[in-house]
Amino acid sequence: MLKALLNRQIDRLERQWGYDASYMRAVLAASPKTFLRFGFVTGLVDRKAAPPEALAAAGVVATLVEDCGPCTQIGVDMAAAGGARPEVLRAILAGDEAAMGPDAALAFSFARASIARDMEAADPLRDEIVRRWGQAGLVAISMSITTGRMYPTLKYALGYGKACSKVVVGGVAAPVAHLAEAA
Repeated sequence: MLKALLNRQIDRLERQWGYDASYMRAVLAASPKTFLRFGFVTGLVDRKAAPPEALAAAGVVATLVEDCGPCTQIGVDMAAAGGARPEVLRAILAGDEAAMGPDAALAFSFARASIARDMEAADPLRDEIVRRWGQAGLVAISMSITTGRMYPTLKYALGYGKACSKVVVGGVAAPVAHLAEAA
């Protein structure tokens, strides 16, 4: 009964976002308990603690380090649904800090520095995040980085991450910078 309910939730996710969640079905089949615990991760980001475009930048940077398509696409789609503007999302994907605006650029730079473990660069960016949005904003951006990496990492580790694809924002294919090389 529980598995059937959870499979319907996966069905809904796939329909809503046009996303292949086969790897989630594999986790559910192996361990419903693990699947339920993993499902709580999505809700860890306080979406009101920082601007949507800052959260999008942090999450997309993290996802791009691990993925070359479908996970990035769903992250972009969810960010757009959460209020991030298409032109900012395109700038984030392209790595164009000048075009993404100050909030997204700050989170973008912080995510890159944090992932690269470049604390010399990350420390002043962290201070600026706290100055702008408080400790709750820092936690939200940090959780966006963390969750942005988790899904594609799990997908590839389970053997489901085999296809790269173009990323589309607002119906238009968006160029994607190869951020993995920088991190």
